[in-house]
Amino acid sequence: MATTAYQAVGRRKKAIARVRLLPGDGKITINRRDIDNYFGLETLKMMVRRPFKLTETGARFDVIASVVGGGLTGQAGAIRHGVSRALILADPELRGALKKDGMLTRDPRMKERKKYGLKAARRAPQFSKR
Repeated sequence: MATTAYQAVGRRKKAIARVRLLPGDGKITINRRDIDNYFGLETLKMMVRRPFKLTETGARFDVIASVVGGGLTGQAGAIRHGVSRALILADPELRGALKKDGMLTRDPRMKERKKYGLKAARRAPQFSKR
């Protein structure tokens, strides 16, 4: 019996998430752990579930995500991006709603590199006249 799986990749900052959508009842698994075990903050769980809430497809798909790199917030954003892309593969009609809410746009903000002569990206050493 072949089940249809939709795969997509989502990225944010240094985090990369490989997301698979399978027909199911709305269970979300991240790195072989339940979403409630993986993310402690409720805001991060809401961020991951946002594409389903927007398109009202929460109970139609199970999510299996493999995410590497970055911190928890970046990983949640990457999973959200991957889920949104996979939902479009499952049903192209959902594209308008997801695009309108900005779920398909990859967030381009990255950490700025440290420059020589400075303590951080923009933080200069303390100035003293004497």
